[in-house]
Amino acid sequence: MSKGFTLIETLVAITLLTVAITAPMELTGKSLASAYYARDQITAFHLAQEAVESVRHVRDHNVLRNALGEQADLLDGILDTGQRSRTFAIDTRNDNITTCVDTCPPLQTDGELYGYESGWADTRFTRSVFVAFVDDGSDEVRVSVSVAWRTGAFQTRTFTISQNLYRWVNDGSGSAN
Repeated sequence: MSKGFTLIETLVAITLLTVAITAPMELTGKSLASAYYARDQITAFHLAQEAVESVRHVRDHNVLRNALGEQADLLDGILDTGQRSRTFAIDTRNDNITTCVDTCPPLQTDGELYGYESGWADTRFTRSVFVAFVDDGSDEVRVSVSVAWRTGAFQTRTFTISQNLYRWVNDGSGSAN
């Protein structure tokens, strides 16, 4: 009987060790990539909802202005009347609205907040907001927000949320119930 491993036994042992190490490493890599994607998907959802809430804030302010006797359109402060069919970017920290020419700029961050600020770093997220009246009436508007991003090797993803906002009080300017 010979003592020690033959060349074939050594190659088989190396192959088994390689498979035993490679499979969990690949699974770990895919798990991390999925976790990063899920993190970014949740962030995109929150960024989209944040923009809807910012438009809701402007709408509520205008409804209250009307209720107090000051004449205001439901979307005053969103964009000029002739530009309402255009896409815009909104900085939810101060409701600053900027019309997007071709595409909206990427959101920026200071590490905690998202917005548009000189000196802040660009993020992987781009948020586009579109607001329009429903059925030419002045009591309902549709807000659509799309957030696009790219995580690692994944293709560019887009999350879109739409919500209808109504005139919620009879302020004398529309036909609310």
